[in-house]
Amino acid sequence: MRQGRKVLVLVGPTASGKTTVAIELAKLLPSEIISADSRQIYQLLDIGTAKPARTQRQEVPHHFVDELPPERDFSAGEFGERATQVIEEIFARARTPIVVGGSGLYVQALIDGIFEGPSADREFRAALERRIVAGELPHLIEELRAVDPDSAARIDPTKPRRIIRALEVYHLTGKPISQLHREAQRAITFAPVLFGLTWERQTLYDRIDKRCEEMLRAGLIEEVEALEQRGYTPRLNALNTVGYAEVFAYRRGEISYDEMVRLFKQNSRRYAKRQLTWFRRDRRIRWIQMEEYENAAQVAAAIHRLFVADG
Repeated sequence: MRQGRKVLVLVGPTASGKTTVAIELAKLLPSEIISADSRQIYQLLDIGTAKPARTQRQEVPHHFVDELPPERDFSAGEFGERATQVIEEIFARARTPIVVGGSGLYVQALIDGIFEGPSADREFRAALERRIVAGELPHLIEELRAVDPDSAARIDPTKPRRIIRALEVYHLTGKPISQLHREAQRAITFAPVLFGLTWERQTLYDRIDKRCEEMLRAGLIEEVEALEQRGYTPRLNALNTVGYAEVFAYRRGEISYDEMVRLFKQNSRRYAKRQLTWFRRDRRIRWIQMEEYENAAQVAAAIHRLFVADG
């Protein structure tokens, strides 16, 4: 690996302040930001994905934000390949890539490589989907836990497509997808330097609750209404996610407004917990305790010092 090919990777749970800190970092480094967020890449999904504001994107070049229509599937493996190319382009411009995001699988795909897996077994997949419709999702999770406990612990239980995919890969290969991920790890041509933002748990949960309220005030319900008018439904992978799922349910009349807000906050906190569980396993991450700093600029300055000093 050639000298100077360091990539700053900034991770953390939802509402931890990653976007603001990244913008401050970009003031200290000639850099460009790569979003490692599985939803910010989609157009029309602005409020519910906490997408960086247009002013922020004008201030610092961003990649993988607002690029694809919601119906376009985009995988962690594709992100890893495309982001690697973008990193080379950023290096060629004599800038530092800053990877920012809370999607652990996307970060892993970029810095370690990832197993994309065999082609779909449509008959097997359809059978699992019928079982989910019949209310058997908990049984599928238990079946996955029996053959691939690592994936069962990591996969968001509100994302049945990932559970189906893990079972499908085991069915087709006889190996857990988590094992195949490890076997697929590849050599990379840059040195990732990882930092994580963390808060005391109750403080983080309070921040999450506040963010949910701010999203609703900013027009999340209207954003979902506009998506519906374009023919989009929560069956799309891009929209089968926290925030959008609860608002779609509210608009269908399945839950009250107050219940929607409660579930939105609860599911967001649970998502943050899963993110932290994922990232805590990576010993390369240097954690920044956010309460120790007065503002994002101070956090960025601390990270910048550590990044520059990293050999």
